[in-house]
Amino acid sequence: MALALFDKPLYARRRYFVQEITGLDDVFDFLDEWPPEKRNLPYETLSRYCHEAAGGRWRISAVRKNFEQFLKQNGKLATIEEVPPCLRRDRGAKLGGL
Repeated sequence: MALALFDKPLYARRRYFVQEITGLDDVFDFLDEWPPEKRNLPYETLSRYCHEAAGGRWRISAVRKNFEQFLKQNGKLATIEEVPPCLRRDRGAKLGGL
């Protein structure tokens, strides 16, 4: 069962690619891979809020906002120019060239 999804994705810079973060499942995966030597108070706080959100005790929108701030503070938030076109969610695009 998938955990709660964000209203719009975030994009995180990884070593060799840009990762689309769409909800709590992706945030948990990202945090699990965070280097142990960098797991400071902001990391621990975000991790706790994610677990609370998974249990329904914290709003998913608040988790998204806090995760976005965490990415910014750590230089990991990707700009739209860094996101490959195939990952961009262009709501104005039409299927089949119509």
